Amino acid sequence: MEKLTGRIHSTESFGTVDGPGVRFVVFFQGCPMRCLFCHNPDTWEFGKGTEMTVDEILQAYERNKAFYQNGGITATGGEPMAQLEFLTALFAEAKRRGIHTCLDTSGICYDPACPERFDALLSVTDLVMLDIKHIDPERHRALTSQPIDRILAFAKRLSEKGIEIWIRHVIVPGWTDSAEEQERLGDFLAGLKTLKGIDCLPYHDMGKRKYEELGIPYPLADTPPADKELAIAAREHILKGLKKRLVAEYKKKQG
Repeated sequence: MEKLTGRIHSTESFGTVDGPGVRFVVFFQGCPMRCLFCHNPDTWEFGKGTEMTVDEILQAYERNKAFYQNGGITATGGEPMAQLEFLTALFAEAKRRGIHTCLDTSGICYDPACPERFDALLSVTDLVMLDIKHIDPERHRALTSQPIDRILAFAKRLSEKGIEIWIRHVIVPGWTDSAEEQERLGDFLAGLKTLKGIDCLPYHDMGKRKYEELGIPYPLADTPPADKELAIAAREHILKGLKKRLVAEYKKKQG
């Protein structure tokens, strides 16, 4: 029988910002999103990358296993859920070996009409780092070329299934830096029972060179990088929106 393979862009042996601890990071090839601030445009195209089996990936993990005692394996991209069958097989085998599994995803491939298709994956996923690009539907589509409905539905499904969620939100000047937008995001996040963290990441333009090499115009050429203070303030606004909703719900329950 032919072995199941996935299209992999690359791997990183010692990831420190891709989940808890030191992690083996697998970059999946192919993504339906076209985020204006994406710094990995080389992962967009489907059909490229290197074909790898689950065993080949985990053999690479095992070579540095001693460093991952407080970490594990993270699937990122690209968009890992675009290769759902292979991703599920990878995480299933990782869990069988006692490896902590983390999925870094936009959630765009989730289909709320068929949630059970994703349950096998969720059953072997310890943590999801969910990238929410924008909370406003129109601005989200303008920023990513995709609707937001599936992403928010995926977040709710994770909460329902008891999967830990870390939210990632990139702060892009002129796009995601308004207090109103951030409070709206916080209001939504208040409904997620398994929310464990919120990371606001300042936008950077370090991917410009990749666009030049690929012959793609850089869409945010006139947008300055965001500083840490902007990201810190954004997180405070998100927490304000989150707390406001939780307080309102508490008062409602109290009558």
